[in-house]
Amino acid sequence: MGHPAILTVDDDPSVSRAIARDLRRRYGEHYRIIRASSADDALEALRDLKLRGGRVAVLLADYRMPQMNGIEFLEQAMDLFPHARRALLTAYADTDAAIQAINVVDVDHYLLKPWDPPEEKLYPVIDALIDAWQATGDREVEDIRVVGHRWSEPSYQIRDFLARNLVPYRWLGADDPEGRRLLDAAGVGPEAIPLVVKADGRALAQPSPSELAEAAGLATAPDRDFYDLIIVGGGPAGLGAAVYGASEGLKTLLIERRAVGGQAGQSSRIENYLGFPDGISGAQLTDRARRQAGKFDAEVLTTREVTGLRPDGSARTLTFADGGEVSAHAVVLATGVAYRPLVADGVAELTGSGVFYGSAATEGPSCAGSDVYIIGGANSAGQAALFFSRYARSVTLLVRGDSLEASMSYYLIQQLNKIDNIRVRTRCEVVGARGDGRLEAITICDSKNGLTTTVECGYLFVFIGAEPRTDWLGDAVARDGKGFVRTGPDLLRDGGRPPGWDRDRDPFYLECSVPGIFAAGDVRASSVKRVASAVGEGAMAVTLVHRYLEAQ
Repeated sequence: MGHPAILTVDDDPSVSRAIARDLRRRYGEHYRIIRASSADDALEALRDLKLRGGRVAVLLADYRMPQMNGIEFLEQAMDLFPHARRALLTAYADTDAAIQAINVVDVDHYLLKPWDPPEEKLYPVIDALIDAWQATGDREVEDIRVVGHRWSEPSYQIRDFLARNLVPYRWLGADDPEGRRLLDAAGVGPEAIPLVVKADGRALAQPSPSELAEAAGLATAPDRDFYDLIIVGGGPAGLGAAVYGASEGLKTLLIERRAVGGQAGQSSRIENYLGFPDGISGAQLTDRARRQAGKFDAEVLTTREVTGLRPDGSARTLTFADGGEVSAHAVVLATGVAYRPLVADGVAELTGSGVFYGSAATEGPSCAGSDVYIIGGANSAGQAALFFSRYARSVTLLVRGDSLEASMSYYLIQQLNKIDNIRVRTRCEVVGARGDGRLEAITICDSKNGLTTTVECGYLFVFIGAEPRTDWLGDAVARDGKGFVRTGPDLLRDGGRPPGWDRDRDPFYLECSVPGIFAAGDVRASSVKRVASAVGEGAMAVTLVHRYLEAQ
């Protein structure tokens, strides 16, 4: 197919000709400029490109078009070319629609008509969109195929890993004809399941997380041995620190054990994050933050587990599970929290086979016509209930407390109350689960009357409590009784500084009991468990890192 394409669609012939002319003038040597006069024609052109193996770098769509407006077109176009950068063409009166598109459809930019002169108002925007598209490497990862069993935990773990890292893939059941053909072509049997087949045809039987990450084109090894700043954890706090650290000139490395985005990245919709009045999905927010960090040359590693941290002279050294090490002038701990395991008969055996921790968005379409139960009363549970209500026959929130008001945001409670197939049961706990190879029923104890009942259940999603991922720290830094990292004023006791403190100053606000090590976000003791506060603490930590480095 040759050059990648830039597609523009506008039903106004004069505007359509003008933008195609300007695009060809600047980009025609290296990009195919495709012009369509309607959304239907544009989608047909995209389908043809997809079948022919073509690539699309940028999509430009007019907002006001008959039958299908620009936002609706971009929503459908994203299904065909998810890596293409997207911009909306609008008149001045439609800027509200443009902002809606940025928030709802994850549009990258909007262009006001007219855009004369293009050297000032058009080309800089298109250049930025092309740079962003090229930064992704345009990985043809949609050709990654996964062969597995629907109710197998290892198969689920692979699907979940790819989805959370925003890697497109094709799922094939081991009993499907095409799944069997892939197994035969790879020369393996059922014992190799789950099988991952790369775009180049190489097959990986039961791949490890690091093998899977490499197959998906994700970085797993650091480029250097020493950095200015290392961030452990890729949730909102870690991403915030990476963006601010790298943008301010620090050689920055972010290390994530599983998937960038953390728990926030699994959220189907975050509606109270500043600047997104229509809400934004956790995946979209994560993708934007990761691209933003990459724009400033922050390095991001996945599937690397950190198992130790120690002062090493003026450096701070981290040890990986495989024995490797990497050092930096300063470290930010942003490992967040993990959902607490549900202790009930049969749950452990069915985890990944109907019992899931977090929203597990990959399971949404599979829940069609099923009865879904969600354990938890905080925002993450409420957002999951809204998401699964679009697919399931019924969604039941099981809350241990007397009401949702103590743990869930008011706006979420109001939304839940308006949806007919969502109900809330308070003072309830799951005490058992059963099923033959997959979850079939759960047993619920109602503490209001002490009665237990067993109900049919195909899917159970668990959002209970929050445990910090800090066991690996050992005695490296001070933690509270629950494992959360103490920082700043929390380290001072009776006016005294923490044991072993060797500086002639008190610890900075987010600084741990060892100078040069900071904590941000949910892992920090006394932190506010909100996405916005985590991002803010990540940014604040970088400011304090600068103060620390200046005093060295």
